[in-house]
Amino acid sequence: MNRCLIADDHPLLLDSLALLIGARWPAAELFTAGNFPEAVAQAARAPDLCIVDLMMPGAEPLAGVLALQAAAPDARLLIVTGSDDDALMLELVAKGIAGFVSKRSPAPLLLAAVELVLAGGRYLPDRLATLAVTTANRRQDGQVTSRQIEVLVLIAAGLTNKAIAKELGLSPATVKTHVAMAIAAVGATNRTEAAIRAAAAGLIQPVVTPP
Repeated sequence: MNRCLIADDHPLLLDSLALLIGARWPAAELFTAGNFPEAVAQAARAPDLCIVDLMMPGAEPLAGVLALQAAAPDARLLIVTGSDDDALMLELVAKGIAGFVSKRSPAPLLLAAVELVLAGGRYLPDRLATLAVTTANRRQDGQVTSRQIEVLVLIAAGLTNKAIAKELGLSPATVKTHVAMAIAAVGATNRTEAAIRAAAAGLIQPVVTPP
């Protein structure tokens, strides 16, 4: 690795990541950013790798990461995040992001993920890898499961994950997974878009709000 961009809006974590990467690749040129606009500007220096926080000032997560990806098209992007937004991460996987590492992960795991990404691989947490494979298979088959349709109906009705869990008699964690997969199954990136797409496809009845 010759050049690495590290972007995070928490100075302590930013410094820690820079020290960790610098110790492992001492010959690499490191440059840092504290928000998405700074990261996009730094991308002009053609990094080989971008280690990027998902939630930073200056842009919404998806738009910010895609802007960085466009500014550094030859770089491998590794997201370091505390987010558990499966739908958002699945969308980024579909856009070609090289991997995700939780901010709760130990340093050796982060370094292993960087090694894998630099070698051309993709690092995904087990949960997300399973979701990505399942969603891809269902998209290829054109299938939306009956459970996903149930979830889409409740999403369209405006229910929260907690309310959906109560309605279906499922745990909140299970519902969170079903919601992420339902959103991805109809090719959406958020709950509102999923409800609109599902209704347009005839999977659910449109919700009509009273005047």
